[in-house]
Amino acid sequence: MAEAVAKGNPEKGKKVFVQKCAQCHTVEAGGKHKTGPNLNGLFGRKTGQASGFSYTDANKNKGITWAEDTLWVYLENPKKYIPGTKMVFAGLKKKGERADLISYLKQSTAS
Repeated sequence: MAEAVAKGNPEKGKKVFVQKCAQCHTVEAGGKHKTGPNLNGLFGRKTGQASGFSYTDANKNKGITWAEDTLWVYLENPKKYIPGTKMVFAGLKKKGERADLISYLKQSTAS
């Protein structure tokens, strides 16, 4: 996983984000919540902790901290990783897309 993410291309990841994530999420500092929370400051934050967003108990109680490894598993199948989440996204099965997206998120969500 770490090797795959290290090879991730943030420019390709931005395209993945725009196509599959931007409908529900924003990444910029001070960005608004949509159907999903703003992702700024994502890395190092515990699940269910973006201020002002209404999370499910499943998400709040998962108790993990977002990092490359947790996002790797979550983005493959969100409902499997956090049963009861309201995120309706089916997931990214392609490892390359996940690596690119995580690489992009690391850059774009840094506070």
